Amino acid sequence: MAQGEVTNAVRAAVSPRFGRSSRDIVSLGIACAAIIMFVGNGGTALPQIVRNLAGDGSGPDRLLINALLLNIALVIFGWRRYRDLSSEIAERRKAEAFARELSEHDALTGCLNRRSISAAASALATAAHARGDLAGFIMLDLDRFKQVNDVNGHAAGDCLLSEAADRIGQALPPGALLARLGGDEFAVILPFSPARADEVERLAEALIAKVAQPVQFGDFELETTISAGISRTEPGQPADIQTQLHMADIAMYHAKRNGRNRFAWFEPNMESEQRFRSEMAAGIRRGIPLGEFVPYYEKQMDLETGTIAGFEMLARWNSPKLGMVNPDIFIPVAEEIGVIAELSECLIRQALRDAKNWDPKLTLSVNISPIQLRDPWFAQKLLKILLEANFPPSRLEIEVTESCLHENVGLVRTLITSLKNQGITVSLDDFGTGYSSLSQLRTLPFDRIKIDRSFVMSLLEDKDSATIIQSIISLGEGLGLPITAEGIESEAVLAELRRFGKFKGQGYLYGFPEPADRTEATLAQLDLLLEPPIAPEISPQQRTAR
Repeated sequence: MAQGEVTNAVRAAVSPRFGRSSRDIVSLGIACAAIIMFVGNGGTALPQIVRNLAGDGSGPDRLLINALLLNIALVIFGWRRYRDLSSEIAERRKAEAFARELSEHDALTGCLNRRSISAAASALATAAHARGDLAGFIMLDLDRFKQVNDVNGHAAGDCLLSEAADRIGQALPPGALLARLGGDEFAVILPFSPARADEVERLAEALIAKVAQPVQFGDFELETTISAGISRTEPGQPADIQTQLHMADIAMYHAKRNGRNRFAWFEPNMESEQRFRSEMAAGIRRGIPLGEFVPYYEKQMDLETGTIAGFEMLARWNSPKLGMVNPDIFIPVAEEIGVIAELSECLIRQALRDAKNWDPKLTLSVNISPIQLRDPWFAQKLLKILLEANFPPSRLEIEVTESCLHENVGLVRTLITSLKNQGITVSLDDFGTGYSSLSQLRTLPFDRIKIDRSFVMSLLEDKDSATIIQSIISLGEGLGLPITAEGIESEAVLAELRRFGKFKGQGYLYGFPEPADRTEATLAQLDLLLEPPIAPEISPQQRTAR
């Protein structure tokens, strides 16, 4: 029975209570009067009946007999009414208890819910402070839970939530509270001694370890991790439960942003950071349709000839409030709020329009987010964008970061194959910093390897970096994959790289990334444009950015 149905049933049972009470008093009065009359009538009629049956005296008065039978009927009616009333009260109490249980507990996990946790946590904190203890608040959130639901269905998600709640509950010390606040978010409240704050940390670590264990669902296993944020009350101060939960929630999101599967204590600066990210998220959503995100282009050079081989498109946010924002700042926020695909597709459309006027021998490289790799329709969406721009697929290179490969190798393989079938080149970016194995590199059909800039920039100072670069180049030659080196910032580094072989390179030695108009002007000077550039009208916003 649904909670609303139970509540309505209880209301229906309770609302006519006074009317029933008055009728029950009348019934009780009738029953009592019937018993008194039965005693009186029975005392007179029964001896007469006995003497008549013994053959002594005449029969009892007929009117008296009818009154006695009526008394008996009234007694039976009163008893049945009492039995029905007792049963009705028991059912009413059961319905009220069930409604109370539904209003205070989560139906799936049996934990306390958001409505009931405040009162319970307040009582716990008050009792803890009276003993000289503090109250700790741990906010828990399953990592990538939406992906489990999307891939395996809501039944699998419910199984994962129920098992996570059981494991968390089993690990809690006596006296601790557990609530499911909604979705995949749980809260734990527990008392602890001010001198033993490490107990809260150990509990958080234990919860993270327990939830990370696989969950059996049908014929396969579900896996997830959990992130935790911790806050605590202060000695001598009243506990504001909602504020403590809010602070723990902020700390939990801080843990997620720092890699997930970990915990973090709340610190005051986290709140201002959270507020800034919220404002940035709103700005990103507003800025995408307004065209505030623009492509910048970094040169990719042929190291042997010193000529331009193409450009890598880099995103920039020309925010009216924050100025020119680098992608390292806004890309994680765009991924977190779920607009990275829309943002990326918008930038790719602009980049294709810009690159269409370049010399056909120049390529355009574009990075894609790991989130886009999870979209099975990404290859089809990209092909549609290419057709709309009438841009040759052979001139487009998609860069996939190495760290993406461990998430879903099968899906990545399918995506790369689909892109290659359309004539698009696919390169493995930031090679040497991720989790790919040689077997994955051999089975995944990449066209190019890009050496991460961290190795190139430390090439002259770190012998290990030189060894790694030389090994990657040898690996590329063995697999027939050309190489691009990122992060070339000095002539000395360039000279050292040239000793290793022939490949492409990019870095600030060849200039900083530039917007479309400056890139076009550079290509015009080198006679690498199909048509002469038309001087665009410069907006006040672009003037400010310059």
